[in-house]
Amino acid sequence: MKHLSLLLTILTACASGVDTVGGAISAASPEATGAGIEMLLAGGNAVDAAVAVAFALGVTEPAMSGLGAGIQMLVYRPEREPLVINGTSFAPSATPRDTAGVGPITGHRLTTIPTSVRTLEFAWREFGSGKIAWADLLAPAIRYAESGFVVGTFRAKVWARHQRDLAESPSARPLFLHQDGSPPTEGELWQQPVLARTLRRIAEGGAAEFYQGGIAREIAADMAAQGGWITFDDLSSLPEPPVQEALHSTYRSYDIFTVAPPASGWVVQQILNLLELSPPESLAPESAERTNRLVEALTIGHTSRRANPIRDMIQYAPEVTERTDKATAVRLMEEFRAAAAGTGDPETETGRGETTHFSVVDGSGMAVAVTTSINAYFGARVVTPSLGFLYNDYMREFQLDDPEHPFALRPGGMPSSSMSATVLAQDGQAVLAVGSPGSARIISAVSQVIQRWVDGGHDIVGSVAAPRLHVVPPFALYVEDPDLASSAGPGFESLGYRVSHPADDLTLRGLNAYFGGVHAVAREGDRWVGAADPRRDGLARRP
Repeated sequence: MKHLSLLLTILTACASGVDTVGGAISAASPEATGAGIEMLLAGGNAVDAAVAVAFALGVTEPAMSGLGAGIQMLVYRPEREPLVINGTSFAPSATPRDTAGVGPITGHRLTTIPTSVRTLEFAWREFGSGKIAWADLLAPAIRYAESGFVVGTFRAKVWARHQRDLAESPSARPLFLHQDGSPPTEGELWQQPVLARTLRRIAEGGAAEFYQGGIAREIAADMAAQGGWITFDDLSSLPEPPVQEALHSTYRSYDIFTVAPPASGWVVQQILNLLELSPPESLAPESAERTNRLVEALTIGHTSRRANPIRDMIQYAPEVTERTDKATAVRLMEEFRAAAAGTGDPETETGRGETTHFSVVDGSGMAVAVTTSINAYFGARVVTPSLGFLYNDYMREFQLDDPEHPFALRPGGMPSSSMSATVLAQDGQAVLAVGSPGSARIISAVSQVIQRWVDGGHDIVGSVAAPRLHVVPPFALYVEDPDLASSAGPGFESLGYRVSHPADDLTLRGLNAYFGGVHAVAREGDRWVGAADPRRDGLARRP
C-alpha cells in the first residue's frame, strides 16, 4: 500500500513545475521522479537519487534509455570543483576499420559497448551519501518492471510511431509489443518480467554481474549468434569511467559548467557567448530581436560543430578553450554577418536521435544533471531475449567515409554525442541544472532555455515551456511556433533560410517533442523550482 500511495501522489502532482525547498527532481517519467524522491526521503544525496532515477527511466521510458545505454553525469558540489563522470560508450574491439565487404551495419552490429550500469555504480560508490545500499537504488526500477507502470500520453505516441520497427524485430517484438503486434496504449499498465529478473541480478551482483558475470556471458553469446561485434572481453575489460573537470565558461554573471567531448557542451557555451554579444534587453522573450539573434547564434554554433569538430577526444582542452573564447564569438559573428545571404542545401537532419535527461538537487545544494541514451527511439531495436533490455545503436554516429575524422569508425572509438548536461552557478552555489534529449536539438534547446531563464526573469517553468527554434546548417530553420519566424523582421526566407515545420505526430499540449524534452531545476529567490517539459510525460517534484 505504501508504494501504491506514493505512485498515486506522483501521478496526481503537477507535471509542469513545483516550487521546492530542500531539493527537487525533474525527470521524463513520473515513476522515475518518484524513484529519486524515495532516495532523498531515505537520507540519500543527489547522486543516490540520480542513480535510482536512471534505472527507473530505463524501465518506464524504454524507448530512450536503459541498461544498454551510454551516459554523461555532471555533478556539482557546493564550494567544490564541478566534475563530469564520462560514461561515453565505445565501439567494440572487433569493429572493422574498413566496412567494405562486411555487409550492412544493422541489428546487433549497431551496438556500442553499454556503459550505463558501470557508470552508475561508480557514481554511487564514489559520490553517493553512503546511506543507501546499491540494491535499494534499483528497488523502484524492479518494482516498475514487475508490477508495471502506466503508459503516458507521449510514451504511447512513441510506441505507436515505432510499432512497425519493433514488429519487424524477432527479439524485440515479444518483449515490447502485445502478442498481436499492437503497441501499449495510453493508460495501460505495462509489465516487463524479463527485465525485472535482469535488474534483480544487477541489484544482487552489482556491475560485476553485467560486465564479468552471467549477464556478460549471455550478451556475448547472443552477439556472436546474431553477428554482433561485442565480445565478453569487451565487457569484462571496460574500464571505470573517467572523472573529468567540467568545461567552464560564463554567461552574464553566471558560471556555466558542462560536459566535455565527445559530448557537445562546448557548443552550448559557444552559442551563449554569441548571445552575450547582445544586451539582455534585446533578448526579451518573444521579441523579434531575440528570434533574430537566436537564429544567428544557432546557425553559427551548429555550423562550427559540424565544420570544425573537436579532433582530440582525450586532450581536448586547447581546442575547447579556443572555441569557447569570448574573442572567438566576436570573430564568428563578424564573419557571419559579413557573409552573403544563405545558399546551399542543409545537411541531413533525420530527427532520429533520442535520449532522456533529468536533473536533481538535494537539500545540501548538490546538483546532478544526467543525460543517458540508447540513441534512436528504441535504440537498435534488438534484445537478448533472456535479458529484456534494448541495445543502443550508437554505431550510426560514426563517420564511415572519412578515416581521418575524429568520429571515424574504429575499434574503441567514441561515437559523436549531442549530450549537453549543464549546471549554472553563482558564488559557488548551483542555481540551475538543465539538459535535454533530441540529438542536435539538445544543443538548441539547452541554449535557449538557459538564455531565457537568465535574461528573461528567472522563470524556469516558462523558459522550458516556451516555443523553440532549431537550425540545421547551412540554412534550414525549424520553428515550433510559426509566429516566431513571421514576426522577425523581413522574413528568414529572404535571408536564404528555408523555414520548416517538423512532423507533428509527437506533439503534446500543442508543443512538439522534436524540439527536445528539457528537465530542469532552478533556484529562484529562496526556493528551488522544478520544470518538466510539457512536450513529454515528465514530472518535477520536491521531497
